Amino acid sequence: MKSVTEWLLEPSQPAVRYLTMKGLTEDASRGEVAEAKAEVTSRGWAAEILSQQKPGGNWLDKEDGLYVPKYTSTNWMLLTLSDLGVTREDHRIAKACSLWMDTYSRADGGFDTPGAESSEHCLTGNTARALVKFGYVDEPRVKSAFDLLAKTQTASGGWHCRGKSATIDAWEGLSAFAVYPRQKWSRSMKAAVERGCEFYLDRRLFRQGASYEPWLRFHFPYHYYYDVLVGLDFLTALGYAGDRRMRPALSLLREKRREDGRWNLDAVHPDFDNGGKWPGWWKRYRSSFHPFALEQAGHPSKMITLRALTVLKRVESAS
Repeated sequence: MKSVTEWLLEPSQPAVRYLTMKGLTEDASRGEVAEAKAEVTSRGWAAEILSQQKPGGNWLDKEDGLYVPKYTSTNWMLLTLSDLGVTREDHRIAKACSLWMDTYSRADGGFDTPGAESSEHCLTGNTARALVKFGYVDEPRVKSAFDLLAKTQTASGGWHCRGKSATIDAWEGLSAFAVYPRQKWSRSMKAAVERGCEFYLDRRLFRQGASYEPWLRFHFPYHYYYDVLVGLDFLTALGYAGDRRMRPALSLLREKRREDGRWNLDAVHPDFDNGGKWPGWWKRYRSSFHPFALEQAGHPSKMITLRALTVLKRVESAS
């Protein structure tokens, strides 16, 4: 039987192979990593997504504002690609990102959909995170987005998304800071990150109000929906892997590990049950929501397993 690492390194999905070499294994040579990276856009998930791109850099129709339908239009395809190791070195990504920034940039320094007078935290965090991962770390509009994220944090240390109360669901800002180089953080950014991490740690990553089952379902692509693994990922990346308040979430992560050492994709969308059924309140949105997945719910997931092992590696390094 193959080990979990051997399974992740299979050539069938170059993106997973590359990300595993880059973040988990220590014996891959620089040449092997470069070779794996070069294959990410030639076949597999990233190649399939890029093959659907329009000549203008968008997916579907430009008139959709790049945002709808969820989750098959340009905004969502770029978020997914950013998690697959693709960068602006590919001209198709560069073209799409140029269109994305031009369309989404708002006067207050953040990002939102066309017609919005000001930015929204969810879109600003997601867009900033993806652009950094694509290689736009020095783009002025990216810098201004991080300034805005620090400025719009609530007094509690959290953020809200289209609401008035800070919520665990508003995770995008911290996830963006998790990939933004520390040397670029201003004092206000550093303070915002510290307050934000305390917000999540005080709530043990999933204890806010009544028990909420979707937070316990591991899913991918993440889009703008939260689950415990999402929180574990950005908190360990931000340096909190050794904090004792992480233990309940880490226990959940270990409990969900299969006997063969892998993790399942619990749901295509965290609000779906394990059978993939729409919850009752979602029915009125069906026309504008097109669920998108790379793997099958209820089965071992390479993306979930890779993320889970990355979290545990950080925890082990911190102990």
